[in-house]
Amino acid sequence: MYLGTIPRYINIKEDAGALPHNTNNPFSQKIFAMPTTVISGFTHNFLGKAPVWYKQVILLFLIANPIVMYVLGPGVAGWLLIAEFIFTLAMALKCYPLLPGGLLAVEALLIGLTSPDAVYQEVLTNFPVILLLMFMVAGIYFMKELLLVTFTQILVGVRSKSALSLLFCGAAALLSAFLDALTVTAVIISVAVGFYAVYHKVASGKGYQHADHNAGSDDEVIELHREDLENFRAFLRSLLMHGAIGTALGGVATMVGEPQNLLIAKVVGWDFASFFLHMAPVSLPVLAAGLFTCWALEKLRWFGYGGRLPKPVRRVLEEFADNERAKRTKADQAALWVQAAAALILVVGLAFHLAEVGLIGLLVIILITSFTGITDEHQIGKAFQESLPFTSLLVVFFAVVAVIHEQHLFKPIIDYVLSLPVSQQPGMFFIANGILSMISDNVFVATVYISEVKQALDAGSISYEHFQDLAVAINTGTNLPSVATPNGQAAFLFLLTSAIAPLVRLSYGKMVIMAFPYTLVMGGVGLYMVINYI
Repeated sequence: MYLGTIPRYINIKEDAGALPHNTNNPFSQKIFAMPTTVISGFTHNFLGKAPVWYKQVILLFLIANPIVMYVLGPGVAGWLLIAEFIFTLAMALKCYPLLPGGLLAVEALLIGLTSPDAVYQEVLTNFPVILLLMFMVAGIYFMKELLLVTFTQILVGVRSKSALSLLFCGAAALLSAFLDALTVTAVIISVAVGFYAVYHKVASGKGYQHADHNAGSDDEVIELHREDLENFRAFLRSLLMHGAIGTALGGVATMVGEPQNLLIAKVVGWDFASFFLHMAPVSLPVLAAGLFTCWALEKLRWFGYGGRLPKPVRRVLEEFADNERAKRTKADQAALWVQAAAALILVVGLAFHLAEVGLIGLLVIILITSFTGITDEHQIGKAFQESLPFTSLLVVFFAVVAVIHEQHLFKPIIDYVLSLPVSQQPGMFFIANGILSMISDNVFVATVYISEVKQALDAGSISYEHFQDLAVAINTGTNLPSVATPNGQAAFLFLLTSAIAPLVRLSYGKMVIMAFPYTLVMGGVGLYMVINYI
């Protein structure tokens, strides 16, 4: 019975020419609409809201790689893959690099540029870094209230803009030396968003207790407050940039400041104290130069800095802070003391290297949640939302690094630099890492270079003492010049893509301009110290 009905719908002789023209036939409409609908849905879903040209470029990469592999060989295909992966990092604002980068990494496995075992070995070697990202960032998430109170008191308690900027930059540097720079940036953003929303409500003729308010629109802002609002935006822009720069100044100094620091420390064999001491000849002078630059920019009001907090805005914020302080219950106060105690345990554990960094982060999670009443699984789960996407991206990094190792792609470059006089090698590594970190992610750059130099050490090409000098150059080279663009550091990219950026009119171009003087000073002083004192 069913076989007899088939020709009515698929008899090619009868219906091939008729179906496309038979617009009154509902079945024929569905038959010919289905492929179009499926293709349209696929193209819409592929990489989501990324621009069409970006999707086309990624598809072109995926088509070209196997052809290049079998026509020009794995060496050329490997270099093409690196260029493509750096492109995905540079275009992170168009699409989070995990997706296109992950597709490229999977294709590299399929066409034989590397193997699953090689990727697994890379991940296993760098497992302490993964632990750091998984647990340390989540641990600091539960200390946000303490950090928010700290930055809030700084913001409303200091009237001098130059002093306030130095405090923001210095506090961010100090915190980033012991905590994760991404989390410190998230705290600064939370403070800025909160205070901006408070004043925006008042400027719109509402009380700051008003719940339903769109801070992203100025339609309701009273004309009298518009100038103060613009000045407040300039004030917040400068503080945000000083804070972000501070995370780089402090992040370079210790093994937990940035993800690549821990990776370098593990490869070289440094603990927390020895890492700090090896970096100190570069990191401490750069810190001093960075803080001086912060003060000078506020005094000279160059490159978009120097915005002052209008007096009407200050009055509103002080009233808000006093109100929040009055509302704080005994339970809230006890929670702050628990977080402070956990922070002390964290610093001691890191300083004496009592356990792996990630495990210390897990200890912080257990202590704070146990003694502050956070027992719900979903509350705890929120702490991991910030860290796991970047952790996944780091595993993709390791897949690309596995390709580099399998195909020996960086060996000619490393051999060239190592053929130079020993005194010139640290400076050349600093420059090479710095330039690449300006356009790509510094974690990726550091991972590649420290792995290649480690191979040179294992081969007997360099001594362990010289290997340590090159590790200092690689770490500082990837951490300092990378502030030039939001592509270089995860904290900068996080700031650019956060809720506060459009509110205070902080665009990609504005960030590059405001980071420029810091790039010159930090990069220049860092290079000078590496050349002359390493």
